[in-house]
Amino acid sequence: MREEIIHVYLMPGMAASPKIFEYIKLPEDQFKIHYLEWFLPLKNEIISDYALRMTKHILHENVVLLGVSFGGVLVQEMSKHIAVKKLIIVSSVKSMHELPKKMLLAKATMAYKLLPTQLVGNVELFSKYVFGNNITKRLELYKKYLSVNHSSYLSWAIKEMVCWNQANYLPDIVHIHGDNDAVFPIKNISNCITIKGGTHIMIINKYKWFNENLPRIISEN
Repeated sequence: MREEIIHVYLMPGMAASPKIFEYIKLPEDQFKIHYLEWFLPLKNEIISDYALRMTKHILHENVVLLGVSFGGVLVQEMSKHIAVKKLIIVSSVKSMHELPKKMLLAKATMAYKLLPTQLVGNVELFSKYVFGNNITKRLELYKKYLSVNHSSYLSWAIKEMVCWNQANYLPDIVHIHGDNDAVFPIKNISNCITIKGGTHIMIINKYKWFNENLPRIISEN
């Protein structure tokens, strides 16, 4: 008897397009990949309400949700609205306690309110904020994968990331993290699958690891 296909929904990171998953391939006799995309938030919309709207794009039951970076935060919020088979985050955080000090400081001082006006329309500066200081080689890469540069989205996304207030991480979540992540340093991360040499963009440049290991991770109870 043929096993039922597992539907895997992939959510990219902040302002990124589903192109970041272009190298992710899963056995087609077991899995069907679906790509989620950012849309503009409503005025004063909180991330839990945005997540509820995003669930309208989930067309199957008991799905796998995988999110990268800020997309990892979003899929956690989505899983509070729908039942999922597996919840996986990559290069992300499971709670506010895993946020780096600079983001906690930005929250405490409300400095995040100053960022969007500097970042909008400046890919170099925005990519530095998202990917860290070493962006020279990554700049063209980031331009390729950028999908949303609308000021209202960027303002909203930065605020919701910095001010995310989930205190305890969700049970059974699978966290995959690189030990060389400049945005969310591994020193702040607990209880994760660590990828040696993995950076914040390892979903792109460590895709072979994901292709080899995701089928097993998804299928594990």
